[in-house]
This record gives sequence, C-alpha cells and structure tokens, in this order.
Amino acid sequence: MSEQQILLGTALTVVLAVGSQILASRLHVPSLIVLLPAGFTAGALTDVIHPDRLAPDFTVLVSLAVAVILYDAGLGLRLHQLRGEPRTVVIRLIVPGVVITWAACLGLVAALFDVPLTVAVMIGVILVVSGPTVVGPLLDHVRPTDGVRRILVWEGSLIDPIGAILGAVAFHVIVRLQADQGFHFGIFFGSFAVGLAGGAIGVALLWLTLQWLRLGGTLGTLAQLAAVVAVSAGCDMVLDDTGLIAAIVMGMAVTNLPGFDMPARRPFFETVVQLIIGLLFISISSTVAPKAVAPVLLPSLALVAGLVLVVRPLVAFLATARTHLGFGERAFIGWMAPRGIVAASTATTFSAALVDDGLSGADEILPITFLVIVGTVLVYALTARPVAARLGVVRPARTRPLLVGGAPWVVDLALALRTAGLDVLMWAGLAEERRRIGQAGIELAPGELLATATDPRARLEGVTAVLLCTDDDDFNALASVVVQDSVDGPVYRVGPPPDSGAVVAPYTGGTVLFGPATVRNVLAEHHAGGARFLVQPGSEPRPAGCETLFTVRRNGLLEPVTGARGADPAEGDTLVLLGPVPAGAAGVVGGGGRR
Repeated sequence: MSEQQILLGTALTVVLAVGSQILASRLHVPSLIVLLPAGFTAGALTDVIHPDRLAPDFTVLVSLAVAVILYDAGLGLRLHQLRGEPRTVVIRLIVPGVVITWAACLGLVAALFDVPLTVAVMIGVILVVSGPTVVGPLLDHVRPTDGVRRILVWEGSLIDPIGAILGAVAFHVIVRLQADQGFHFGIFFGSFAVGLAGGAIGVALLWLTLQWLRLGGTLGTLAQLAAVVAVSAGCDMVLDDTGLIAAIVMGMAVTNLPGFDMPARRPFFETVVQLIIGLLFISISSTVAPKAVAPVLLPSLALVAGLVLVVRPLVAFLATARTHLGFGERAFIGWMAPRGIVAASTATTFSAALVDDGLSGADEILPITFLVIVGTVLVYALTARPVAARLGVVRPARTRPLLVGGAPWVVDLALALRTAGLDVLMWAGLAEERRRIGQAGIELAPGELLATATDPRARLEGVTAVLLCTDDDDFNALASVVVQDSVDGPVYRVGPPPDSGAVVAPYTGGTVLFGPATVRNVLAEHHAGGARFLVQPGSEPRPAGCETLFTVRRNGLLEPVTGARGADPAEGDTLVLLGPVPAGAAGVVGGGGRR
C-alpha cells in the first residue's frame, strides 16, 4: 500500500470507530451492533482498511490492546462485592461452565460444519468466552437488579483471560500434533504461572508509580498504560496470551489492595479504552471477507441458536442450582452470554497462524466466530430488556435517594420523601446525627457505602440519586464532582450561604438544589422556626407560604426544583413542600416523625 492509502485507511478506521459509537449512543443500542457491520462493510467496499497492511504486526497490537481493556475491566472488580452465593455462582459459571460450553460447541461445530476435529476444538475454545466490552453496555441498557448484574460482570471479566489462555493452549496442542509432537500439561499450568508472575511484577510497578512517586492525573494514567503494555508484552514473549491474565490481576490489585488509595479510573483512561474497543472491532470485522461468510452463514445461525437456546440456559441452570436466586434471576443469567472482543481477537490471531501452518478448514474459524459474535450480540441486545422485564429482574424506575447529612431538617426531608413513596437511605458522619437518623426509623447506610460512592473506580449499587446536604459546603461541592462517576443517576447538593466562608463551593459546578434563594442556612432557619415539610398530591392547590422542593412523578422518579427547573406536576404526581403548617393539614412531616 502507498503512503496515501495507509493514511486514508488509518483515518477511515478511526472515523468509523468513533462515528459508530456516537451513532450507537444516539440509537441507545450497544456499540458493537454498529461497529461490526460498519467494519465488515468497509472491508468489503474498500481496499484501504486492511489491518495486516496498515500494521504488519496487527496480531501483536490486538493482544496488547485487549490487555488494556481487561486491565480496565479489572479496575471495576471489587472482591468485597462478591461474597456468598454470587461468588459460588460465578465460580460455577467459569469452571464447569467453560467445560460444558466447550464440549457443546465442539459437538455443534463438528455436526454443522465440514471441518476437521482439530478446527472444531479450536472454535469451541474460542466461543467459551463472553466479555465485559459487550456484557457491560448491555447491562447498562437493561438495568437489571444489582445481584444479577454483579454475577454477569464478574463472569464476563474473569472468563475472558481464561478463555484466551485456553485458546493459546489449544493452538499449541494443534501445532504440536501437526508436527507429530506430544503434548504436556506444562503448557497449561505454565501459562497461568507466567500470567500470575507477570501480574505480581505489574502490581509492583503500579505501586512504584502511583504510590511511591505519587503520580496522579495524566501522568498516573500514562504510567498505568505503560505498565500494562510492558508487563503484557513481557508475558506474551514467554507464552502467548499470558499477558491477559497479568493485566486483569493488575487491575484487580489496584482496586482491592489497601495500599492503592488513589483513583485509578479517569475520563482520559476510559476514553482510551473506548477508542481501543472501537478500533479493534472495526479492524477485526474488516478482515472478514463476504465470500468467506456466505458458505457458513446458515450453519452459523444454527450454532447461535444452539448456544442461546440450549447451551447457556443449561450452564446457568447448573450454576444457580441450590441457591436462593429467584426463577427470574436464574433465567436471566441464562439469557446473557454474548461473545465479544476476546473471541474476535483470539480467532484473528490463531486462525491466520493455523492457515499458514496448512491446517485444513482453519480458514473457516474467523468467519464462523464473526457470525456467532454478530448473532449473539443481536439476539441479546434486541431481547434482553423485554426478557428482563418479563422475568421481573429490572430495577424499578422509582428513585432510591441517598441523603448525606444528619441535621434535623435533613432527617425530616428524608421522612417526607419516604412519605411520598420513595425508599430513602441516609448517611452521616457524626455520632449524634447517626443517632438522630436511627431514631427517625430511616435506614442508615454503612460507612463503606459512602467510601464506595467517593471512589471513581467503583459503582454505587442500589442508589439512583444522591442529595448532599451536610453543613460543610465545601464537602458537598467536592463530593458532588467525585460521586457523579459512581452513581447510576443524578447528584445534587444544597446551595451554600453567600457568607458561608466556603472556599470551593461557590465556584464548583454540579446541580444545586432548590435555586439560589433557598440555600442551606435558609432551609435550616425556616425549619427551626417551625416550617415543616408537606406532602400532597400535585393536583391540589399549594398552600399559602409554601415552597415546592420536589416533584415525585407517578412512576416514582424524583425531580428536585433547581435554579434551571421548576415544579411542573401532572396528574398522579406528588409534591414535597416546605412552609408553615396549614390548619388541619395532612401529610405534614416534622420534628423527627409524621404528625
């Protein structure tokens, strides 16, 4: 290829990778649904998107890029969230589940395709993986209950490096058999040993850069990328694909070891990972030729049907047997096993090598894998949400707010929101405030919850809105910035008084509750002067002297009044007001309880 063609192909790959993800976000579908057809079409219609020509060592770049993706996935795996039955289910999904899935894939491929047994073995190993790059966006779209989400995210993140290692082992076995050499189990166990050793070295490098050198921000992100790439490359030089195990070990260590107390995930790092995912899917799908897809299309659709309708439900049934998971939870786990980037990268890497080695039927590995990826992603993306709703495992739309603060007016506000039909959670730091919350009968969040909320590496589970109402205006302002990345919903803070002496609060962004006039000290003074919270239907006229603070929609969504948004109640909505108590009024909350 000429220099101009290389420039055009590189630019087109980047544009398609970014444009496809933008289009997917506008269509509210997983990006993979757009990325794969875009790459396949571009590869069929143009001669410039050929990754092996743009980058001669494309398979090496794929391996390192997947390592970065798995490191990012490891950053979201917190060990304390995987206890009891969820841990048991994840182990069953990975250990016996991989064996069952591989055996079933082997049988289906051997029956449906005219390929040698060695090729069927290779395809079966490739298709045991799932992957966080596909499962995560699908779960964000479906919004299942936290327990189900936790199980599926852990399975997808852990099964990818294991599947890649099994693929490498199967590849080496096939190559050795082709050369009439024997197989020894040292390849299998040696792969894990190399990956774990590399992970330990990587953790030491991360501790050196993030903790000892105190690198943060952009330099901290660059240090993480360099450590992951260096360690993964070193491991792969020893044994193929062992760098993937090292990468996920490094990510989990940064998240779970107490010595790593600085945020590891930043918008720049997440942007890099998203770009890598887009580039990989566009590049890999562009290598699949239409003439290679046509002969295996119908058998591949049958393979997808077998995996979706038989194999995955069987694995999930066995993995969740004798647990307290409900029928809906067990069934939805059985309806979520899309294939993703590791399946694509493994097929790309090993199929090309096996074709060069002269293995009959090896040229069908990539098109079959491509069709299974497309088929499973389409099936689950189009059906997961209605299936989850039918099974009753979708988180309710009703807002579950976390109120941070324990002043008397904040406790009464929490009681008012509960009276309006919301499940309210509170957290406070002072013993007196925590005692006040307990006496009011409101659920008190443990300290661990707020620590999770202020950690950008973690996701705050079970909370869909945060209201920061402490007496420390700077804390409210800073926490509103940090918590936003961890909560699945909006974050609000009470406004600071003009003369509060706060250093940060007057200049920090974020949504301020109730507008510029109703700030923290005004709320506290009105409450101390006898004003109380009133909960009433939105259709009723507002009592004189009362100010509307919240609208609770008929479906349970909480909408605070802010400087940019007023109250606009509709039929069936509920209003939360603050003002003097009207004579004979019902739904008044104050003094630590309802009157």
